[in-house]
Order: sequence, then structure tokens, then C-alpha cells
Amino acid sequence: MSDAQTAVPERAGQTTFLDRTLQNLRSAWRDIAAAAREAVGAPPRPHLPREDADRLKQHMRACLEGRGGEVSARGRAAALGRLYLGLDRVGRRNFLQVLAGEFGTDAVMVDEAAERMRQAVTAQERRAAERTLRQALEPGRLKLLTQFNGLPEGVKFLVDMRADLLSFVKDGDPVLAGLEEDLKGLLRSWFDIGFLDLRRITWDSPASLLEKLIAYEAVHAIHGWEDLKNRLDRDRRCFAFFHPRMPDEPLIFVEVALVEAMSERIQPLLDQNAPVLDPQHTDTAIFYSISNAQRGLAGISFGNFLIKRVVDLLAAELPNLKTFATLSPMPGFRRWLDAALAESGDGLLTPGERDRLEARARERGWSRERPLLAEALSVPRWPEDEPLCADLHEPLMRLGARYLVAERTGRRARDPVAHFHLSNGARMERLNFLGDVSENGLRQAAGLMINYRYKLPDIEANHEAYTGEGKIMASAALRGLARNGG
Repeated sequence: MSDAQTAVPERAGQTTFLDRTLQNLRSAWRDIAAAAREAVGAPPRPHLPREDADRLKQHMRACLEGRGGEVSARGRAAALGRLYLGLDRVGRRNFLQVLAGEFGTDAVMVDEAAERMRQAVTAQERRAAERTLRQALEPGRLKLLTQFNGLPEGVKFLVDMRADLLSFVKDGDPVLAGLEEDLKGLLRSWFDIGFLDLRRITWDSPASLLEKLIAYEAVHAIHGWEDLKNRLDRDRRCFAFFHPRMPDEPLIFVEVALVEAMSERIQPLLDQNAPVLDPQHTDTAIFYSISNAQRGLAGISFGNFLIKRVVDLLAAELPNLKTFATLSPMPGFRRWLDAALAESGDGLLTPGERDRLEARARERGWSRERPLLAEALSVPRWPEDEPLCADLHEPLMRLGARYLVAERTGRRARDPVAHFHLSNGARMERLNFLGDVSENGLRQAAGLMINYRYKLPDIEANHEAYTGEGKIMASAALRGLARNGG
């Protein structure tokens, strides 16, 4: 998962959308593939059995040898890409295993080049030996992948191929780990922040782009066109990074609400019937959703640059804005809380919290098969139960602050969203009880949300304190809650 708000979800509508995109890509390469001077043979079966894989190796070698000039090379690369797109999941895994296993570096050539460099005497000999060693260290698979850069949508093809690779590596395929690292390095060089274009997306943007926002939204699902129109109204802003070789594909996008005072609950921000505010009369910009749109770019970070650029743009457009903050999820809190309850049980509660929940348990006839807090959180629709909410407010806020401020993974904050915003120079500002009472919000964080504040004069110092010293910048209120967290 990326360090933005959350990962891109798998949804039926998104799958249909991506299938259509895939079909368009195969069609775009059809004529280019036909221009190849040599036939590539019959299409392989979707699962790419061994005998078909042997023919695939020959085609890959032909691509690397580059016979027949530039047109033939493009044709072979396009034919290879169309072949990959026509395979099923098993076939793609077999394809990538051939690429990873048969087209790495030549160990003999690397050893010989390294020995020549060790024996070099003059500066000229050393430069020549270093050049030879660099060439020997470049695996053939990387040269082959680079050929797709010259095809229409070739960069998008490689991004999606890395998404496949990541899923296979996650399943425990060590053969593909080296190929994944090679492709990640290639994409990182192509997706340097200096190459990216920041654009505002509005309701007047192309329908195909708006459709992608609906498909790629990863934090708060967009329920149709009316919902999207609401999120692009005049008191809202949406910005995205684009790459020149993927001009119609957002890489990452942020949704912003222009409001009066810092928001503490997400449902009012998503309410399509809420009144539209005059942006000139608002004083706060709330970043309420940040979505990585390309799974294949996981681990290649440009979200931090997005936040800073958008803050600068909004400050220039609307000088009346005084506060820039997020309303962010805490996706790991409930998982951490469940583990802590399994280990400590009711010992996680203060005496006063335990007394109140024990009284509630007797009143409601709870089974007491689980710790008190776990029993309370299992009550259906508990956010609508005012007495129970009153009992849960103190322990959830206290433990939520402890999770955010005190719990670590090494030197970094345990929560991935916290790590993302702290790395970008934000400060933990305020914890919000019942900030998100949706099914997902309750499942991930027992309804808690947090505001991270981006205070322009402090962004760089906060960033340095966190990335350099591991220091978490937090408000006095949050620190006070965390100190009481045990």
C-alpha cells in the first residue's frame, strides 16, 4: 500500500472500466504489430504453456537483437505487448517468469568486465572498462522493457505490468522480485517530479477523465455522476498530477473542500444536499481525499509534492484561506486496537472507563465473552446509541491518540496515513470522535478521524524533524490525550 490516504480499491465498476482501457490498448497496437517484418507465429494459449513459452523466448530475443530497423523493432515490441495483454493471470505470470529468468545479466560478462576494470592502468583504460561494466550490468529484460516507451500508451502498459508484478511478488514469487525492482527503477526515473504536470479537474473536464475519477477514488467512494458533480462544485477543488506520456491518466489526485472552520466529520462534506458556500467567504481548505490512481506506481512517491503545490495554488487563488488541513482516516487503528485488546483485555481501560462499561454491560446483558471495549464496539449501530457513545468517547479518544503519537514501526509512525502527512511537513492537530460513521470508517478506525494541519511557515521544519529525527509534531491537546494513553 502507498503512503497516501489508502490504496486503489478493487471494485466491479473499476474492473469493467479497466477492461475497456485494455481493449483500447490492444487495438492501438494492432497496426504497429502488423508492420513487423517477421511473423511472430500463432497467438499463444491464454495460460502460456511450456511449448508456447519456448516460442515466446525466441520472440523476446528477436526484440533484443533489433534486426530490421526501427519500424520492425516497434512492430515486434507491439506484438509482444499484445501477446501479454491477451494472456490470463497464469499466462502473465509465466510470461514474466520467462522475462525474469532468461533475460537477466550475464554473470560471465560481468566478471570479465569487472576483471578488466581491476587491471586498468591508465585513466582511459579505466573509463573504457567502467563503460563495459555498466553495459554488462544492464539486464536484457530492462532493455526489452525500455522498448515499450516508444509505443503509444507504452508507459501506461509498463505501469500496469508492474501492478501485475507486485501482486505476484506479494504471493511469494522470488523469481519475479528482481524484475519488479528493475521496472520500479525504470519508472522512478521516468516519473521524476520535474516531468509531472499539475492540473485542476473541473466538471468541464473531459468525460473520460471524470469517469476515471469515479473509478480511481480510493478513500470515499464516488456514487455516480451527481456525487461527482457535488465534489467539483464551486466550493470544491480537485487537482491531479499527470505525466506527459500518460496525459489522460491521473497519477494521484486530491479533493479539497472550502469551508468555514476545520471540519471534524466527513459525512457533512460528502452530503450532496449541503449548501454550496461562496469560496471568497471561506477560511479553511480541507483535504479530505487523496487517491493514488496507478497501482503500478506504488512506492514511487510524489504525493508530498502534490500537497505542497496545491497549498501554494489555493493560497494564491484565495487569500482569505487561513487554514490548510486534512480530514484523514486512521486505517490501521482498529487492527492495532484489536491486537492490544487480545493482549491486555480490560487492562487497556482506566478504572473509570472500566466501571462505566461494566455498568453498561450489566444493564444490557452483554455476554462478557470478550473484553468490555470489544463488546461495546460489537453493538450494532453503536454510533446512534447516545449512552454507549458517551461511554466510548474517552477510551477511544485516549487510545486513538496513543496509537497516533506513541506507536511506531521503527522510527516512523505506525499509521501509514500519519507517516505520509508527517513526512510532508504536517502537524497532528485534532482527533475527531465519530468523524466517519460509515461502515468502512467504523471497521478501520472505530469512527475516528484526524485533522493534519499544514501551516505554511512550519512545513519544512516539521518535515526535517520527522524524517531526520523521527519526531512527531502534534498539538498540545493530542499530546495530552496520548500521555493518558498508558
